[in-house]
Amino acid sequence: MSVELTARDLIEEMKLIADRLAEARDELCRLDGVIGDGDHGVAMADGFAAAAKAASLLDANSATLADVFNSSAKALLNAVGASSGPLYATALMRAAKSAGARGAIPIGETPTLVVAMADGIKARGQAAIGDKTMLDAWGKAAAVAQQSLNEGAPLAQTLEQIRTAGHEGAEATKTMIAGKGRAARLGERSRGHIDPGAASASLIIDALAADWLRLSGEKAYTKGPSD
Repeated sequence: MSVELTARDLIEEMKLIADRLAEARDELCRLDGVIGDGDHGVAMADGFAAAAKAASLLDANSATLADVFNSSAKALLNAVGASSGPLYATALMRAAKSAGARGAIPIGETPTLVVAMADGIKARGQAAIGDKTMLDAWGKAAAVAQQSLNEGAPLAQTLEQIRTAGHEGAEATKTMIAGKGRAARLGERSRGHIDPGAASASLIIDALAADWLRLSGEKAYTKGPSD
């Protein structure tokens, strides 16, 4: 029997993301306090807590993946007035469209959800990789996902590389000058600090990809000497 990502799995993943962001709330606020308003951790924790709660109220036996994504998007948007609210609501709605009105998708299709979410964030935020935003994490993770899908790479390898790309994308923002958002007002002074939006994005990407790897039952991919 093929392995699938079900609506029930996705509901649990929304809670997983909410828990990860709650744990990181203070650190994300600290990062945001240096180049922003200092409330990014609160916005993300509250937003995904609301998303997870909305998802948990669905009937996991009859809900579709689109139902989970869309209900989460609506709740997140209602809970967060900051820019991250509309950005992630759009990301989740793009993922809903990608997954469709299905109760499950083959686990091998999960990288397409990363691509869809990144596309939503890019379209809504009008940012580009290098602008020192969450897209530096999402965009690089999506690029890896799309390339792996095109090449038919093994799923475990793809998911591990998505996790790595998200982390590296966030870390790379430390050397950038902000081109979008409030941090852009700082100019050169924004250099030397990790963007909080990219930091939270890397946590979400990691949580999703790690859980998809767990569901797949495949072993974590380890690079060989020829990779």
